[in-house]
Amino acid sequence: MLSVADRGLSGWRPHWPEYAMEAALLGSFMVSAATMTTVLEHPASPVHELLASPMTRRALMGIAMGLTSAALVYSPWGRRSGAHLNPAVTLTFFRLGKISRHDALCYGCAQFIGGVLGITAAARVLHTWIAHPAVNYVATLPGQPGAGIAFVAESSISFLLMLVILSATNHARIARFTGVIVACLIASFITFEAPLSGMSMNPARTLGPDVVGDMWRGLWIYFIAPPLGMLTAAEIYVLLAGRTRVRCAKLHHPPAATCIFACGFLETT
Repeated sequence: MLSVADRGLSGWRPHWPEYAMEAALLGSFMVSAATMTTVLEHPASPVHELLASPMTRRALMGIAMGLTSAALVYSPWGRRSGAHLNPAVTLTFFRLGKISRHDALCYGCAQFIGGVLGITAAARVLHTWIAHPAVNYVATLPGQPGAGIAFVAESSISFLLMLVILSATNHARIARFTGVIVACLIASFITFEAPLSGMSMNPARTLGPDVVGDMWRGLWIYFIAPPLGMLTAAEIYVLLAGRTRVRCAKLHHPPAATCIFACGFLETT
């Protein structure tokens, strides 16, 4: 069983810069998602007219969002905050004892705020285009197979993402490539899984469009399935590799980087 104690994280103080960075990073991700979806899916877009295949458009969307994710992970702010951008990721690292209770709560709040502000900013720029049904505020909604399949799909891709994050970040030779590996997963999920659930893996990413676009269908899926999948992955990783193998809560940890987590990176490299 994983400990939830804040071991090694006593003497907590607020880390406002990191919280703000998390909000800004997810907000940037949402702006990128809204812009690319509008370019690829809005009927008035020449790109949409040129690319008739939905699979091709999803593949391009996946590449764009994968590149966005990698850019955020390796950005100065991403290197400092850890680039969780996702309450389910933060919750999992809290469960693993790598982030304090207070920081986990503040990270989660910042991520939800960032998701809403990002879509709000995109809506200001894209005007009526983002509200078109083909774009739909980039909402993540259950696909044609229904809510049950969407729940299973979200749980599965969230499980795989967290298992890969833990395996990569805690492997000395490939840790620095974690952002690239995650980007490839995101690109693949958008291309192949999106028709089932919209490909969220992130409660904050889903809530932003729901708030701004006033749509709430299937929200429970995206609040339950991603944490369930990621927490399950963490339990399995610790069972197989051991709790002490989990070094830090950052997706990319440059040498001697500022770190607010219970960090064992320097001791295990």
